[in-house]
Amino acid sequence: MSADFPSTIRLDIGGRKFRTTIDTLTQREPDSMLAAMFSGRYTVSQDAEKGLVFVDRDGKHFRHILNWLRDGVVPILTDAEYMELLREAEYYQLLGLVEQLNSVTNKKKDDDEYKAELTRTDVIKCIQSEKVKFRGVNLSGLDLSKLDLSVVDFSYAHLQNAFFSRTNLQSSKFRDADAEGSNFHNAILRECEFTGANLRGAVLAGANLQSANLQDACLVDTSFCGADLRSAHLQTADLTNANLEGANLEGANLKSAKLSGANLQGANLTRAYLRYVNLREAHLEGTNLEGANLLGAIR
Repeated sequence: MSADFPSTIRLDIGGRKFRTTIDTLTQREPDSMLAAMFSGRYTVSQDAEKGLVFVDRDGKHFRHILNWLRDGVVPILTDAEYMELLREAEYYQLLGLVEQLNSVTNKKKDDDEYKAELTRTDVIKCIQSEKVKFRGVNLSGLDLSKLDLSVVDFSYAHLQNAFFSRTNLQSSKFRDADAEGSNFHNAILRECEFTGANLRGAVLAGANLQSANLQDACLVDTSFCGADLRSAHLQTADLTNANLEGANLEGANLKSAKLSGANLQGANLTRAYLRYVNLREAHLEGTNLEGANLLGAIR
């Protein structure tokens, strides 16, 4: 303890008065600016009459700073208040508090990202309307199986790990939607638009995707086992490590698609458009390539 200060310290933080101890200010965060101020290594000016040490900062959250230094407790605050407290923690160089606040805010972001905005009941009520739009809505993790969601607009929606098994989604739009890890097992997806969508790790096994548009979609690690992809548009889609075993791709357009590591065993690629496709690392055992356009393809 510095001989220049009493054991009890009175602080004026931007006009707000606080009383604490030297130990509180120096022990939990010994490398902080506050610890340095009261270590005795620096000259700190005090109001001679009132005995106050003045710090020119907003004192709104300083009580949270003191509670952290006393007990190691992070308060429950709004998102905006967390950011304000983080600014103060960074100013006072309270590295432990900064780490905890970043951890809390990142967890809140993750929780919010995967928290659905609607329930299954809400969706059922919505689809009674003539033109249903869920553009940009967060439906992550919802069970929407066996519903009639045909002609619904899900563009830009968050659909991570949503469950669409046996759902009728004919002519629905998923443009630039994030449906990573979603389950479309045996769903009706005829003439759906998935342009630019993220379907990484999704399950579309047994799904009917006739004439569906999957151009520029991310289909990495996606399962299309036994799916019907006749006349589907897959130009420049990323099918790296996708499983297309037994899928029907008759007449499908895969121009410039990425098929590295893709499993096409037993798939039907009759009259498929495969110009400029790299098939060198794809698994093609038992694949039917009769009449396929392979001009410029690498085999």
